[in-house]
Amino acid sequence: MLTTDYKDGSPNWVDLGTPDVDAAAGFYQGLFGWDFRPGGEEVGGYGMFHLDHKTVAGGMTVPAEQNPSAWSVYFQTPDADATAAAVTKAGGAVTFEPMDVLDFGRMAIFTDPSGVGFGVWQPRQNKGLGAVTQVGSLCWTELYTGDVPGAVEFYRAVLGWEISEMPFEGGTYTMAKPAGTTDEEAFAGLVPISADPVEDVEQPYWTPYFEVVDCDATAAKAEESGGKVRLTPVFMEGVGRFAKLADPFGARFAIIASAPEAGV
Repeated sequence: MLTTDYKDGSPNWVDLGTPDVDAAAGFYQGLFGWDFRPGGEEVGGYGMFHLDHKTVAGGMTVPAEQNPSAWSVYFQTPDADATAAAVTKAGGAVTFEPMDVLDFGRMAIFTDPSGVGFGVWQPRQNKGLGAVTQVGSLCWTELYTGDVPGAVEFYRAVLGWEISEMPFEGGTYTMAKPAGTTDEEAFAGLVPISADPVEDVEQPYWTPYFEVVDCDATAAKAEESGGKVRLTPVFMEGVGRFAKLADPFGARFAIIASAPEAGV
């Protein structure tokens, strides 16, 4: 379970790159109630999505000819430069070299050996997202990859993850968690992309999950607002009801109405 008490290796930021940030902001405001506040020239117009006065994501304009619209997941690191060196050593690539973002922190963007993009955030003044797990905010992440064992070894070497396996009917679910923690602090699943009929094996990716009250109603709202329901809502015992969506510009993400915790 994600909390804002971020530990090294855990997700502490997500952002959206889109060709029309204003139109995208309207879509997510209707879906989650987010308020978008664009940044100034000193941050290249990079803005923040807020919910109840807390930051829940970042967003920026990325021309379609430069990159397709997509959500990116960032993981906490104590040293972005050391992580960059570890990425290269483990067979990944550095897409954007570590750089300071004013006094807020230090960031870098990489690809893993399968070509999946991800980022790291080394916090300074900005520790990361102001809200997670609550309705309308990030609550889980998943990596869809053609090589789960390879991904496990890569991210373990780069981010220090520990891995556990959760059994379910028909197989097991690979989960990642910060080093030295219990399964209750798991924050990601690693999924064989070929096992999911709605995914394209040629397009492995990280996807964020956002918590919602009503999965079916939110999926319907997304479609009404110009988005796409990639996977219709599915219920899983002990997990909740979830769906995979895409916004009007094709950025893939997922939603979930999580099952209540035991005893709640």
